[in-house]
Amino acid sequence: AQDTSYTRPQLTNKWDNYQQQVKKDSLKRMVELKSMIPGIVYDLRYATVNNFMRRLMYSAGTNTTFLRLPAAKALQKVQQELNEKGLGLKIYDAYRPYAVTVKFWELVKDERYVAHPKNGSGHNRGVAVDLTIIDIKNGKETNMGTEFDNFTDTAHHSFTNISQGIRENRRLLKTLMEKYGFRAYNEEWWHYSWPNSGKFEILDIDFKKLLKDL
Repeated sequence: AQDTSYTRPQLTNKWDNYQQQVKKDSLKRMVELKSMIPGIVYDLRYATVNNFMRRLMYSAGTNTTFLRLPAAKALQKVQQELNEKGLGLKIYDAYRPYAVTVKFWELVKDERYVAHPKNGSGHNRGVAVDLTIIDIKNGKETNMGTEFDNFTDTAHHSFTNISQGIRENRRLLKTLMEKYGFRAYNEEWWHYSWPNSGKFEILDIDFKKLLKDL
């Protein structure tokens, strides 16, 4: 049964309403990341069963993801700087429709791991991204000490019982993301968000519909 013990936040679930918001403020445009960031790699875990839920949370074969314009532009700069070192970004998740956050909550109901639907999440607002660094030559992920979606202390930025190499890898990602305006989340080395998320609406619009905006 659905949990109805909370009030849903105000949602933008119609493409026309989203379009009106973008007309008023162009910074609200959702950008498909590959359309702006050459060479960025996707490993969209929730479109596969290779995630902590062990089930598809997005439609199988989903191969697009989005961020709001200012966050996408900042990520482009991170990618450019990494490219100079022979490195690049791999995206695990970015925009997440609100309905998927509800699904997560129905299955987990633990705010340490998933956002409470009464608030929505940065992912729903198009301002949060889960990512790592890869070596461009071979596509291998740099060693960050844990897998994506590892919910132990080892994944925390403040965790120090890891090798110097891992610390440096995490520091490189954190330094570049913060340099271009993102904020780190201490419990997850992979999760970054754009500031002032409250000025962006919570969206519940399918990925395919957002592609119409390109």
